[in-house]
Amino acid sequence: MKHFTSRRQNEHGRPTIGITMGCPVGIGPEIILKYYQEAGGDGSCNCIVIGDRSVLEGTAASLNTDIRCYSWKPGQALKKSGIAVYEVSTLAFDTLRWGQPTAETGKAMATAIIEAVGLCRQGHLAAMVTCPISKMALQQAGYRYPGHTEMLADLTGDDSFTMMMAGPKLRLTLVTIHCAFKDILAQMDTAAILQRIELTHFSLLKDFALHRPKIAIAGINPHAGENGVIGSEEETVIAPAVEAARQLGIDAQGPFPADTVFLKAAAGRFDAVVCMYHDQGLIPFKLLHFSDGVNVTIGLSIVRTSVDHGTAYDIAGQGTASAESLSAAVSLAAEIAANRATNEAGR
Repeated sequence: MKHFTSRRQNEHGRPTIGITMGCPVGIGPEIILKYYQEAGGDGSCNCIVIGDRSVLEGTAASLNTDIRCYSWKPGQALKKSGIAVYEVSTLAFDTLRWGQPTAETGKAMATAIIEAVGLCRQGHLAAMVTCPISKMALQQAGYRYPGHTEMLADLTGDDSFTMMMAGPKLRLTLVTIHCAFKDILAQMDTAAILQRIELTHFSLLKDFALHRPKIAIAGINPHAGENGVIGSEEETVIAPAVEAARQLGIDAQGPFPADTVFLKAAAGRFDAVVCMYHDQGLIPFKLLHFSDGVNVTIGLSIVRTSVDHGTAYDIAGQGTASAESLSAAVSLAAEIAANRATNEAGR
């Protein structure tokens, strides 16, 4: 941790992490309060919430949570207790309705993301952690991004990035993400697969400090095509990408049948799995890491992790949401920030 600049760490050397509040009428405010409550409310987590103080305070009152908030600006020291809030909006809490996003809440949600990226790029934050947003509210507010990841890439100017899901037992990346099943084959060409393998490799090196990462590549057909009997994509599209990666010095192996590769990875034989489509990877991942999984955007020039769940509008405001994924996301963001700082210092 000693390599962080003073603006990015506290007096104990802990990296300063920004947490965006997410949708104001989702479970974001609630899980932030629970995270601080579980951390003892003493400020030791060294986090700054980018969001709306009035929403956090209103949520705390409605849930009978004894956590206080205070306003924070760049350059100010964090207090020993309470939640530091970098205020980006002042919504009237009494007018909001849980689970009912509006253009106004969407604007507040998007502004928090924009400001957090700025704070990271200016060196005030070592990393940012995002609470869940509503894509519908993002559109209502006039932003045409399909989601968090694309918005962050646009704001940072990075053009080679992807989503990694990371948990204690399993890490994976996706070649295709949010597309219809019928469009998967058209999008998973050899170049796209090779790019994901490279991004995964360099993230494991830089972000996770693994010296010789081993990466498994999943096939797309049952039994990985069974030598072309059940499908040819493994031989014609996926295998050439694996071979190209190996020529670059990457320990990429496969393609493997998807019904066994995740078991091998979870047992420690591989450090990550590159999957061909969304549910191929997310089903086994959430089976293992529904509560403690973390979404990491790899390839960005800033460190960004996120909770592995949505806005959960159906339970927002009820006091039943878990902060476990947020806690895991903050911990992983701090770990990646430290690994990147050490890597930079060692150059």
